Amino acid sequence: MTSVLYDAPGPKAKRRNVIFSVVFFVLLALLLWWVWQVMDDKGQLRWALWKPFTTSEAWTTYLLPGLANTLKAAALSMVIALPLGAVLGIARMSDHRWVRVPAGAVVEFFRAIPVLLLMLFANEFYVRYIEIPSASRPLYAVVTGLVLYNASVLAEVVRAGILSLPKGQTEAAQAIGLRKGQTMSSILLPQAVTAMLPAIVSQLVVIVKDTALGGVMLGFTELLSERSTLAANYANVIPSFIVVAVIFIVLNFILTSFASWLEGRLRRSKRSTGAVLGAEEVDELNAAEIGTPRGTKAADGT
Repeated sequence: MTSVLYDAPGPKAKRRNVIFSVVFFVLLALLLWWVWQVMDDKGQLRWALWKPFTTSEAWTTYLLPGLANTLKAAALSMVIALPLGAVLGIARMSDHRWVRVPAGAVVEFFRAIPVLLLMLFANEFYVRYIEIPSASRPLYAVVTGLVLYNASVLAEVVRAGILSLPKGQTEAAQAIGLRKGQTMSSILLPQAVTAMLPAIVSQLVVIVKDTALGGVMLGFTELLSERSTLAANYANVIPSFIVVAVIFIVLNFILTSFASWLEGRLRRSKRSTGAVLGAEEVDELNAAEIGTPRGTKAADGT
């Protein structure tokens, strides 16, 4: 049996795949065992290093406030970058040159600059030209850098998603007299959302992780910077790194799981957009099609 993408594996290929899988898991187990042994030899598995994470002080004083700032910066960046990226992506496809060219220049400019450099520029700009309290300035700088960079990347995601749709969609909308704005908002964007969703979620995960750059360079009190303070107080550098890494993994897993659920829901809604009809409504439709009154039967008794 064959598939559109590949030939179904035969008996030899199945045995080979099983062997490769067993070898992979054995090597993975050996790697984990080696890491465990190295940490044990270096004294990183001592209970005294992990005990702080079982107390409320480490969480309420360091980790949870840092996590709250990470989520705050990420949420603000997402809320601003998503619509801004959609506007820039649509503007890049405009028929008007005076709209298309500046939008393309903005996207290419900010997409080419490292996000850390954007944060540093934003911080210096706020220091010199805008009156912002010093306590809030790192948050503003982090959000500004994340928005400028990720909005530019999301603009390309939106543009690619819309261009991936068949041209017949646009031609059909034009045939029934829809303007370009109506075609974009009512026909193209709703269909492109499902195709764009995996790339959009990947960029949102990048936003969550890049908030750590502000803690390293700008003194923004996010999760990773609070980890360094915790490690300095409890002398547990490696365990604190592991705990913070697990927190980031859980955050991104929740985000991607929600996106997968939303994508599946959107696909199901597109497959079943019709109303559910009862038996009486079906009889009425059948009667209307064959031209007989409701409740009567055809001459042949069917």
